[in-house]
Amino acid sequence: MTSKIPIRLDRSSGRHTGYARGVTLRHFRLIALALAFTLIASSSWAIQYASIVMDAKTGKVLHAENPDERAYPASLTKMMTLYLTFEALRAHRISMDQKLPVSAAAASRAPSKLGVRRGQTITVKQAISALVTKSANDVATVIAEALGQTEPRFAQLMTAKAHQLGMTRTTFRNASGLPNRGQVSTARDMVKLALALQRDFPEYYRFFSLKSFAYRGQTIPNHNHLLARYEGTDGMKTGYVHESGFNIVASAQRDGHRLIAVVFGGRTAVSRDRQAMKLLDRAFASLDETPAVAAAPSAPAPAMATTARARVASADITTAPGWSIQVGAFNRFAPAHLAATRAMRKLPSLANTRVAVIPGDSDKGQIYRARLIGLSENAARSACRQLKQKKVGCVVVKNEAQTAEGDQ
Repeated sequence: MTSKIPIRLDRSSGRHTGYARGVTLRHFRLIALALAFTLIASSSWAIQYASIVMDAKTGKVLHAENPDERAYPASLTKMMTLYLTFEALRAHRISMDQKLPVSAAAASRAPSKLGVRRGQTITVKQAISALVTKSANDVATVIAEALGQTEPRFAQLMTAKAHQLGMTRTTFRNASGLPNRGQVSTARDMVKLALALQRDFPEYYRFFSLKSFAYRGQTIPNHNHLLARYEGTDGMKTGYVHESGFNIVASAQRDGHRLIAVVFGGRTAVSRDRQAMKLLDRAFASLDETPAVAAAPSAPAPAMATTARARVASADITTAPGWSIQVGAFNRFAPAHLAATRAMRKLPSLANTRVAVIPGDSDKGQIYRARLIGLSENAARSACRQLKQKKVGCVVVKNEAQTAEGDQ
């Protein structure tokens, strides 16, 4: 049976403005159901990319994209759960060896979870380690009930502390980051939380660098793969729920600089990690840029080559005995430094080399040669061959002659 069913709606008046012929009631119900799902989806926070990189010492923002847009923090939430845990430890309200009881509510939490059962106990130290590595939702509830009596009350304490720390666009509804439409934060607020953890609890910050956690005969690896993949990383936390995409807060330090990067809304864990590493690479490279140093008013200024491990005059690099690997020539300093840094991380044998960016002239203007210095001839040729196998173009350079040779 077909019906003459109103199908077009004027948005301003709310009145039907047309009819669809030949539409069955079943069709109409399906259309209504689809519209309902659309309305539900539009009322929640959409997955949106956001990122920020900050210099931890100066507070200077080195990169930002949608940093103040609210989104689901997912398990980044546990950073605040840990902040309140560390606060309770310092105030001697709890101790590292204290055993916390596991309730039925905690045991029933959805994964990721440690698998604690109702009636069991877990020490505070184990709980901290489980939150950092496994991102255990069941253990987050254990801590929330121990410190706040109930998880909703603990979430209120979390929100109050967030606002006290300047996280004005953040609201918490639970201790784990499991889906809740009211639980939102921003990339900028999360970088504030990371800074507060490092500043306020240096004695406990070491937990964020745990690469694994031993529990009841099992070794549980940390979800934060940047600890192993990105030089200088010493924390902090990853997060994922379907509604948020893949999130991360990463802290890394090199050459006396500590940077904190936050990424919200990654499509996959791998792409999120790559994006965080790319942002950190660019930020570290921008910190390494230094202006040319003038030798005398009447002569051109001799350029300085900035390295990842030391700052050396370009004349010293090119005239010193030894060999180098050149991995490219660029028209700007930052991409040259980035290329050399990435090449250095490709091979363990290059760990003790130095990154040098050497300015020079070409037919198209000034160029910056990206090199790894401090090698013997055999080591340079061997490393270049290995880099080429990893799809990294390179040539071997004899420093004193300043001539590049294709590696055979």
